[in-house]
Amino acid sequence: MTIVVLTVVIASTILINFLRKEEIKRVDILVSALKLQQEVTNPNLEIQALLLQIYGSNSTIPVILLDKQDRIMEHKNLPEDIGNDPKKIVTLAKKMSKSYTPIEIEIVKGDKQIVFYDNSPLLNNLRYSPFILGFFILCYFLFSFWFFRTIKKTDEGYLWAGLAKETAHQIGTPLSSMIGWMEIMKLDDPESEGIREIERDIERLRTISERFSKIGSIPELNDTDFNTTIQTNYDYLKTRISRKINFGLHLPNYDISVPHNKILMSWVIENLVKNAVDAMKGEGSISMSVFERNKNILIEVQDTGSGMTKQQARNAFNPGYSTKKRGWGLGLSLAKRVIKEYHHGDIKISQTELGKGTTFRITIKKA
Repeated sequence: MTIVVLTVVIASTILINFLRKEEIKRVDILVSALKLQQEVTNPNLEIQALLLQIYGSNSTIPVILLDKQDRIMEHKNLPEDIGNDPKKIVTLAKKMSKSYTPIEIEIVKGDKQIVFYDNSPLLNNLRYSPFILGFFILCYFLFSFWFFRTIKKTDEGYLWAGLAKETAHQIGTPLSSMIGWMEIMKLDDPESEGIREIERDIERLRTISERFSKIGSIPELNDTDFNTTIQTNYDYLKTRISRKINFGLHLPNYDISVPHNKILMSWVIENLVKNAVDAMKGEGSISMSVFERNKNILIEVQDTGSGMTKQQARNAFNPGYSTKKRGWGLGLSLAKRVIKEYHHGDIKISQTELGKGTTFRITIKKA
């Protein structure tokens, strides 16, 4: 894109320089005609006609002819407001001398006249055309890039939404059957610890199905008790991850009110924690902290895992990108969508170092 713009600007500049040289040649011919007019005492009709033709052919280039005492001998193609004012004509002639070197014509020995000239109005306007043209071409390329990128993102959004809703539908069918069998098992032993655990996992599957069904639609942010959402999610995850992992939670000792959707927010937290567990290969420490800064609530998930390179950190939230051999690259990209598009917040990798771990940070405005 930059090469195209530069090519257009350079080509236009070359063309304008060519036109400028052509105008200078026309002025030289005009000056030669004026010299001939002064040198020939009794020109015949053919010479007079030729001189008049040369002089009349200049209908665009402004020309001023002064003597050594700055008296106006002749002028042509000047703006009307200047052409009627001798002082303005002399001032304009001095200004012209800064653009082009005046040409002296010797009338008789010791008596000289000076020709002042400048670019034609058309050439003056064309001077800015390369930059204007380059600017419009640049705007066109930027708009095209934005347009195609928007279409691509829209298509990707429909693809992820369709995939998520289909997943929710597929989970729903066996889930309904599992709930039925669960009720039958309760008839034999309603107080069984195993049944209660299975019941919790079924409820979790129901939540996951609901999460997927919300992708592609605008969720309602009806939940405000942020501490409870984080605590509930922490309690569930703590019982489901390896005991070799030291999992800690740091919540403020006061209530935090943040408009959010607890189902989707739990999904984000779960994705971050599971990524941390995978990065540590089942052994290490995870610390989840919630704190307030200015008008924002920050959630940080810090692990002691393998960390990331700069390139991995840049691509971590891209759909389909994964550092795991069997990863689909969906978790972090969907987490980003939930935070940025639905909760109008931000999620990023605030710190990472190879061999020392990674810290994810979520920022959401409080109520």
